Amino acid sequence: MKKLKSKLFFIQAVLLHIILTVVVIIVSWQLIEPNAYNFMIKNFVATKNSSDDIAVVVIDDKSIAYHRWPWPREYYGKIINYLNEYSKTKIIGYDAVMTTPDTSNPQSDEYFYNAVKNTKNLVVGFMALPQNYENESGTAYEQKFLSKFHPNVYTDPSLLPFTGYSSLSLYPKEYFKVAKTVGSVNVSQSDNTILSELYQVIAVNGNYYPSLGLRMYMKMYNADTMELYPDRISVKNTNLNVPAYQTPLGFQSKIKYYKERQNSQYTHKKYSAIDLIESYEAIKQGKKPEIDPKEFDGKIVFIGANAKAAALGLEDALPSPLMSRHPGVDIQATNLDNLIHNDFLKTSGFLQDFVTIIGMVILTLLIIGKCPFFISIALLLILSGGYFGASVYEFSHGVAVTVITPILVQLLTTLFGYSYRFLQEWRNKEKIKRAMGIYLSPDIMKKVVQNIDDIKLGGKRANVTVLFADIRGFTSMSEKMTAEEVSKILNEYFTEIEPIITKHNGVINKFIGDAVMAIFGEPIQDINHPVNAVRCAYDMLKKVDELQDKWLFEGKPKIEIGIGINTGEAFVGNIGSEKRLEYTVIGDTVNLASRIESYNKVYKTNFLISSSTYSYVSSIVDVLKISEVQIRGKAKKMDIYEVLRLN
Repeated sequence: MKKLKSKLFFIQAVLLHIILTVVVIIVSWQLIEPNAYNFMIKNFVATKNSSDDIAVVVIDDKSIAYHRWPWPREYYGKIINYLNEYSKTKIIGYDAVMTTPDTSNPQSDEYFYNAVKNTKNLVVGFMALPQNYENESGTAYEQKFLSKFHPNVYTDPSLLPFTGYSSLSLYPKEYFKVAKTVGSVNVSQSDNTILSELYQVIAVNGNYYPSLGLRMYMKMYNADTMELYPDRISVKNTNLNVPAYQTPLGFQSKIKYYKERQNSQYTHKKYSAIDLIESYEAIKQGKKPEIDPKEFDGKIVFIGANAKAAALGLEDALPSPLMSRHPGVDIQATNLDNLIHNDFLKTSGFLQDFVTIIGMVILTLLIIGKCPFFISIALLLILSGGYFGASVYEFSHGVAVTVITPILVQLLTTLFGYSYRFLQEWRNKEKIKRAMGIYLSPDIMKKVVQNIDDIKLGGKRANVTVLFADIRGFTSMSEKMTAEEVSKILNEYFTEIEPIITKHNGVINKFIGDAVMAIFGEPIQDINHPVNAVRCAYDMLKKVDELQDKWLFEGKPKIEIGIGINTGEAFVGNIGSEKRLEYTVIGDTVNLASRIESYNKVYKTNFLISSSTYSYVSSIVDVLKISEVQIRGKAKKMDIYEVLRLN
C-alpha cells in the first residue's frame, strides 16, 4: 500500500510537471519568444551589410516638400523613364498598387502608362484582398489577370488546401494593358506585431502568385515556373530553395534582415525620388544631373513611398526587429536580397524544439539528482548559459531556434525538481519520525528534533516523578506459554497503558522486559507531575482489571501489576557515548521508585508511593501507611504508602 502511494505521488508529480511545462511553453511562445527572436535578429543576424547592387528610390519628405501630395502620375513616369532611358538597370520593382485612374489629370496618367509600357524590366505591385468582389465584373477581371500574369506553378500533392484570398485589387484598364509582370506586395503582419515573415507566395481563389521580390527574381533569371513543397519554394532551372511553410493564405518565409546604413532607417542604399526627377529634367535640358544615372547600371532598383510628413497615409513603414518604423520598400528590397544570395533564415522545427526541451529537462533532473545543491546550481547556470550561447551561434549562422523557452522550462524543472526532492525528503523524515516514535517517546523525539543541531552528552537536574510498573508472576507465566503467546499478551498490555501514560503528561522512558518506566515532569514541563503520575497509575490499574476480564474470557492467564512511584530530584538528559545516546533519568530518585515497586510483592499490594510523592498528593488519595520500611541501599528506614483509592 505504501509503495502504491509512493508511485501515485510520483505519477501525480510527473503529470503536474508536464501540465506546467505545456503552460510555460505556450505562454513563452506567445509572449516572450517573439521578443527574444527580435533581440537575436537585431544583435546577431543583422550584422552584415546588404548588397550594394540593390537600391531604393523613395518618395520621402524631401520629395513631398517639392510637390505636395498627391503627386501627378507623370512624376512616377519620370522616375521610371530616368532608370529605363539613361541607366542599364537589371530590374525595377514598383512597390505600389494603382487602383484608380486620375480623372482630373488624364495626361499625367498617360505619361505614366507610356513609361510602364516602354520599360521591359519593370515588375509592378498588386494586392490580394480578403473580401469578395462587389459584382461579377471582378470575377471576369480575375480571369483576365490570371491569364496574363499567372506564372506556371507545380504543387506537391501533399500540400494542404488553401483558404486563400478572395479577390484582387483592380488595376485601371489602361494600366492593366501596359503592365507586363506583377508581384504581390502583401505582407504577413498583424496589427502591432513585428514583421519577421513575408508572403513569398499567396493564394487567390485557388491560384498562386509570387511576391514582388520573387517575381523579380524569376524575371531576372528568365524562369517562369514556381515549385511549391510543404517546406520550401523552388524556382525551376535555378538554384533557389526558399525555406517556407504553408499557411491558409499562402507560403511564408522568414526575413533575414541586414545592418542599418548609418542610422538612415534603410538597410539598402536610398535615393530621394525628387533627386531622380530633377536629374532626369537636367539631362533633358543638357545639364549635369545631380545623380549620375550610371550609378544604377547593373543595379536592382525598388521604387516606393515613405514620407512621414504626408498627411494622407503616404508613410509605408512597419515595425521590424531592427526599427519601429521600417520602410516597406526596404523590406521588399531585403526579400529580393535574400533570394538572390540564397541568404535565408531557417527555423528549427517542432521535432528539434521538442528534443531540445526534453533534453534540457532530462539534464536538469540528472544534475539535481546526482549533484550537491551548490554544484548543481552552478552546473544548471552553465547549462542555461551554454544553451543561450548555442542559440547565438545558431542565429548567427542562419538558423532561428527557440531561445528562451528551453531556459524557462529548465528553470521550471529546477524549481519542480527541488520541490519534489524537498517533499520526498520531508515525507521520508516523517516516516523516520513515525518509525522512531515507536521506539522513542514522541515527546523525546520532539525534543531531539528541536535541538537537532545541539545534540550532545549531558543534561540537567530536575524535580521529577518516576513510575515503575511490573507484571506479577511473569516468570512462571512465561514458562507455561510459548514466546509468541507471551509476546502477544505483553504487546496488548503495553498498547493499552501507553495512551494512559501519555494522557497524564507522562513519557515512557523504556520497557524493561515486562516492566515499564515512565517519567513525569520532564521532558514535558508539568508542575503537577506527582498528582498526574498517581492518577496515571490508578487508571493503569483499572485498565488491567478490564484486561483481566477479557483475557479470562479468551482463556488466557490472569495478569496483575505492581506500581511504585517516587518524586525527587534526578539527572535528566543524554547518557551514553558520542556515537550512541539515550535520553533518560538517573539518580537515587529512580532507584528508589524501582525498589518501592518491588515491595508490592512483599506486602501483597498493587500500588505503593514514597513519602515524598505522598506529600504532593495527600489531598487526593486515601492511603494505608507502611511505616519503618528498610529499603535496600538506604541506611535509614522510611515510610511508604499503599494507595487505596482516589478522592
